[in-house]
Amino acid sequence: MAAFGAEEGWDEEVGLKAEIVPLTRPFGLYAGNVFSRVLKFKGKTVANADVESGILERGQEGDRANDYFAAQVVKTDKNGVFTFAVPKAGWWGFSALNSEKQAMEHEGKKVDAEYGAVMWVQFTDWPAAK
Repeated sequence: MAAFGAEEGWDEEVGLKAEIVPLTRPFGLYAGNVFSRVLKFKGKTVANADVESGILERGQEGDRANDYFAAQVVKTDKNGVFTFAVPKAGWWGFSALNSEKQAMEHEGKKVDAEYGAVMWVQFTDWPAAK
C-alpha cells in the first residue's frame, strides 16, 4: 500500500490462507473505476467462486430499492480473476468464502473450516469542475 509516497508492493500477496490480491492499484481510485483482483486460497487461484461486494453505508440501509442491492455478486473466471465497476464513492468491501474439508480439530474430531478473504478499498468522487 502507499505509505509516505511509496507505491511499491500493492500487488504482492500477503501470504494469508485466503486472500484477494489486487490487479488494479487499490488506492487513488475514483467512483466509476473498474477494479480487478484475483482470489487465492492456499496460494492457488480459485475459479468460479462467488465474490460479494458492497458499500459501507452507516445508517443509509433504508435508501436501497430492496435487499438484493445490499451486496453485489460476481464470479471469478477460470483464472480466479474478478472485476467490478464501482458505481458510487465510498468504502467498498469485497469478500469470498473458501472451505477446507477436515481442516481443524474440535472436541477431538476433524471438522471442516471456512476461510474468508476480504479487502476494503476507498473510492472518491471525481473533483467538481472549478
